[in-house]
Parts: sequence; structure tokens; C-alpha cells
Amino acid sequence: MPTRPPWFYGVRPDDDAPADTDRLLVWLARRQWRSLLAGACFGIPWMLSVALVPAAVGRAVDDGIVARDGRALALWSLAVLGLGAVSAAAGNGRHWFAVKNWLVAAFRAGVVADRAVRRTGPALTRTMPAGEVLASFTSDFGRMGHTFDVFARFMGAVVSFVVVAVILLRGSLLLGLIMLLGGPLLVGSLAFVMKPLQRRQSAQREEAGRLTALGADTVSGLRVLRGIGGEDSFLARYRAQSQTVRRAGVRVAGTQATLDSAQVLLPGLFVLVVTGVGAHLAVDGQISAGQLVAFYGYTAFLTIPLQTAVEMADKLITTRVAGRRIARILATEPDHPALEPTGWVPPDAALVDPTSGVTVEPGVLTALVAARPDDTAAIAGRLGRTVPGRHGVTWGEEALDDLPLADVRARVLVSQADPRLFSGPLRGALGGPDDDARMASLAVADADDALAAVEGGMDGEVEERGRSLSGGQRQRLALARALLRDPDVLVLVEPTSAVDAHTEARIAGRLAEHRKGRTTVVVTASPLLLEHADVVHLVVDGRVAATGTHRELSRADARYRAVVVRGEED
Repeated sequence: MPTRPPWFYGVRPDDDAPADTDRLLVWLARRQWRSLLAGACFGIPWMLSVALVPAAVGRAVDDGIVARDGRALALWSLAVLGLGAVSAAAGNGRHWFAVKNWLVAAFRAGVVADRAVRRTGPALTRTMPAGEVLASFTSDFGRMGHTFDVFARFMGAVVSFVVVAVILLRGSLLLGLIMLLGGPLLVGSLAFVMKPLQRRQSAQREEAGRLTALGADTVSGLRVLRGIGGEDSFLARYRAQSQTVRRAGVRVAGTQATLDSAQVLLPGLFVLVVTGVGAHLAVDGQISAGQLVAFYGYTAFLTIPLQTAVEMADKLITTRVAGRRIARILATEPDHPALEPTGWVPPDAALVDPTSGVTVEPGVLTALVAARPDDTAAIAGRLGRTVPGRHGVTWGEEALDDLPLADVRARVLVSQADPRLFSGPLRGALGGPDDDARMASLAVADADDALAAVEGGMDGEVEERGRSLSGGQRQRLALARALLRDPDVLVLVEPTSAVDAHTEARIAGRLAEHRKGRTTVVVTASPLLLEHADVVHLVVDGRVAATGTHRELSRADARYRAVVVRGEED
């Protein structure tokens, strides 16, 4: 089945949702007002035709049975049949649009949230726990469509309620007033249940998000946990959080049960009142036998619009709870302003980080060495603009902070020390123009064994985060992926920290040859890589303390030797 583009579902490329719960719901409704209106156009006649059946039955009783008029009885019987046909036809259309409105609202909410996640990047998980973000993508989007699903029935319920009230007013002022005043009061009384329900649902979702985050973080570090014997500690934490989620769920269930029972009890009481008043009016001769039959039918029908109104309020609560979390995603500000890409072409000039004093000359292999890896990792982040804030990095005459982020990402690639592999076919995980380029990059990264470890080769499936591969295999596949991008500036942070010395030596020589004439920065303390660097910067306390080749610094600087050869003098 072909994949449909977002615009097929009514999602435009320029859709930008507001980061406020209620405004987000209004925004979604405005984006699909046509289908909502179409659903209402089917929902109103669907429920109205059901509402008018008691009126037709009442007239059949008075004009046909009581008056002994066979022709009138046949006509009103045909009217009842016609109302049933209208209800059936309109019901099909209403259901079709209800499902469409639900799916489109959920899909559009998912698309704008996905765009926000990609726009904000790491800023999002600094603002929200990863579990909350995951919970939104697994359950919140479906709940965003619940209100839109009920909308058509709700509009039918409102119109039919008013029509029935008017009919009752014309037949009996007392019954009409009971309808017009009692119905809204009945629904309004549920606010005493709905507000606590909303608070408890929000609390339960937050606790569930924390539980999801705890599980996700633990799975990602499962090997470490086993290595240090931390399984018992994790199980205790997970058990405690699970119990917290259970207690929050029980509190929600109690309030939800109250609301569900009120949906049955309160309309039932309302029907009882209307039926009792109607019976007394019939006994007193104020209404006819047909009107009494009609009034009884109205009371039976009234449970439908009243329950629909309660359901609408319930779904609105659920939608607002889900929308609040999505609005938090939309409200997260990215680390860097979102500017439109300009197709900027980088100059053949040095990349300079004034904070550290590092200068990366074009077309050479530059290495950064520090006793504290965080110092050089921070420099790599500033050179690639992957850390928040303005840092004054320049590329020739251009300030990197002022360039559109898309242009920087297209020109500078930073491969972190802990790269992530995504699940899916290896060919897609690596990228690249063709298999020849992929095989060449795998050879540079000495990753032939990693390719062999994936059953099916290039067409084989990589498991989530590459967990079926060793740390060294994941690292080399990530290196091959970075090389395939062939960026103007490639920044590699500890690219060989998980491989043995023989493999590292092969990678060092091949990497230098493969990137010859291209600007490359390597953050490492490995002599095997440093030997192939054109320029090496020794960083002390975040600033460049010495510059030269690996051999020059090894001979002249004791601080360099202490980092590179672990203090062992020649």
C-alpha cells in the first residue's frame, strides 16, 4: 500500500500549531472545519429523525387509532418508516465523518509534534522527561481525536434537544420548562466530577511518563546494570514507581466510575420526572393519549442527547489532558533560532573557536587533545553548533551563530562519542548514494565484520540502537555513516575508543587518506590517530596550551605526553 504524503490528510507544510492547550484544540478544529461541518450536517438529521419518531407515533395514535382514521394511520406509519430511513442513511454519513475527523485530528497533532521534536532537538529532553515525550507519541495523539469523533453526535444532540423542548412547550408549558431548564442543569452538575477527573488523569499520565522514562533509560543501560550488579536496585525503583502509577490509576478509576454512573443515573432521574409529570397531565385531561405516548417516547429518547453531552464533556477532558502534554512539546524553544536555509556556500577559510583558541585550517586533519575529555567535546560541540547559546565561532568572515541552522548542518557534521543506530535496514541506516559508496566507507571504518554480523547484509535489519552488535561494531558503523555524508567539515569525537589497537591503526591510516584535502577534526588521545594528524592542539583548562604535530608535542611538552602516553616518558 503506497504511503500517503501529509497533505493527503490535510496537513500543510506550513502548519504551525500554537503551544497552548485550548488554542491548540481550536487550531485543529479550524484546520478541518469542513469535515466537522459535514459531520454535523449528517449528525443533526440522524438524531433529529430519531427525536421526531415519538411525535409521529403520537399523531398516529390521536389521528389514526383514537379517531379511527385508517388513512391517517397509514400516513403517519409511513412517516415513521421515512424517519427510520433518514436515520439509517444519515447515520452512515455521520459515522464516516466521525472516523475521518478523529483520524485527521490525531494525525495532524502527530505531524506538528514531530516537527517540533525535530526542531527543538536535545532542548526537548532537557525540558521534558523522555518518558513523557514517548507517552505522547504512543497514546496522546489518539486521544486528541476523541472530541472530534463525538462532535457530530453532540451537535445532533443539541439540536434535537431544543426541538423536543419546543414540541413539549407547545404541548405543555410545564414539561417544556422542565426540559429547557433541567437538561442544562443536569449536564452542568457533572462539573463537580469532571474537574477532579481532569486533575487525576493529568497526575496519572505524569506518573506513567516517569515509569516509561525509567524503563527506557534502564533498557539503554542494561549491560552496564548487569556489569555492576544493579538489577535489584532497578527492580526496586521500578516496583515503587509502578505502585505509584497503580495508585494514581485507582484514583482516576474511582472518579471515572462516578462519571459513568452519573451518565446513567441522572438522565434516568430526568426521564422519571418528565414521565411522572406527563402522566399527571394526561390523567387531568390536559394532554391527549397520543401526546402522552409521544411524551413517553421523548423521555426515552432524551437519554441519548443527555448521555452524548456527558460523553462530549468526558472526551473533552481526555483531549485537554493529552493536549496539555503536546502543547508542552510545541512550547519548547530550540537551542538555536529556526532560520530558513539560504544555500550558503562556506568559504575556503579557517574555522575559529575564540572560547578555546582552536583554529581549524581548511583541508587539513586537526586533532584536539585534553586531559579532560569534556573540554575537547565542548569545543567539538561549538564547532558544529550542537550546544545551546552563542559562542562566537567564525568561518572566515561569517559568524556561525548567525547562519541558518540547516546550512550549518549541511556543511558541518559532528559524530559524537556515543553514536546512535536506528532500527531498520542497514542500507537505510547508513545512507549514502549507492552500495559502492557504502562499501568504500565500511572499508575505511574497517567495519566488514559489522556488516557480516547483520543477517542479510545491506538488506538486513539493524535492531533498535544496534543492540545486537558489539560496541566497537556500532562505533565503526557510525563512522562509516558519517563518512558517507562527506561534509565540508567532519568532526569526530573519540571515533575509535571501543576498538582494539590493530583495528584502530588500520582505521587511522585509511581515515587520513580518505579525508585527504578535506577539513577534518578528530577529538582523541590515541597516538595511533594523532600520528596521522596534520595539526594537534593540546587543550588545558578549556584553552589551547600548545600546537604542533604529534611528534613535536611528544618531544617538547610533558603535559602532552602525560595525556597521550599516560605519563610514561620515552
